[in-house]
Amino acid sequence: MIQIDRRVRKSQKAIKSAIIDLMIAKKFDQITIQDIADQADVSRRTIYLHYTDKFDLLDKLIQEHIEEMQEICNTEDMNATYMESALLWFEYFESQYSFFSAMLASKGSSFFRTRFLDFFLQELEQGIIDEGGRKLTEGDYVDIQFLGAAILGVVEWWLKNKKPHPPSFMAERLGLLLEHHFELYVYPSPSL
Repeated sequence: MIQIDRRVRKSQKAIKSAIIDLMIAKKFDQITIQDIADQADVSRRTIYLHYTDKFDLLDKLIQEHIEEMQEICNTEDMNATYMESALLWFEYFESQYSFFSAMLASKGSSFFRTRFLDFFLQELEQGIIDEGGRKLTEGDYVDIQFLGAAILGVVEWWLKNKKPHPPSFMAERLGLLLEHHFELYVYPSPSL
């Protein structure tokens, strides 16, 4: 039984690596199940045992990464600074560079970008609720959209430019921008 589970995990890992490698080399629409099977060194039948088609495979791969990012946020210290939180994200993006760069460079990137943006929007919304202990205003929703799109843009730029700065530098810059925004606009000091 353990041997079978190990083989299943090994096959799934090979299949996931194969689709990422193939997406780096060509457009997602041009990738066939046979291409994935050949790259992963498994049979087409093995792929169909785990996934309905290549779209299901891609969707599950994306969902897996979104869940890992949510887990990072859920295990994060509630007193962490924006910089410390951003560092966890950038270290994760760096450790999964092949996946993220393939997703953002591929023709299917709009689907991925939407899911990625949704993740950031949910985290920002939850952060405001947790920190402020209040209901969100219409202005908060505008701020959240702005910040989510900005974070996505920064991460996308960093990945597409092959990580020109270390995660610590990116976390510092993003952390300072978030801190500045939240101090000035979301939780302004009372006027004197």
